[in-house]
Amino acid sequence: MAKKDIGLNCSKGKITEELLLQFDDQSTAQLAERLEEEDYTSPFDSLSDWHLLRALAIHRPELTLNYHHLIDQEPFDED
Repeated sequence: MAKKDIGLNCSKGKITEELLLQFDDQSTAQLAERLEEEDYTSPFDSLSDWHLLRALAIHRPELTLNYHHLIDQEPFDED
């Protein structure tokens, strides 16, 4: 399946305030859907989307209320 292009990606790995302000309910839902599907060509692409969703949760929490399960990290035992 091809990666859904929401037109709001991190260019050069930078998450700017301007980028975050462009997001709305629909584009946030599309970002979350990409993360849920886990259909990426590289792990770095998914990490980039995860960081973007995390930044939205910090700076625009009203957009991410339904997607906390994608942001929260489960504690794990390294042993």
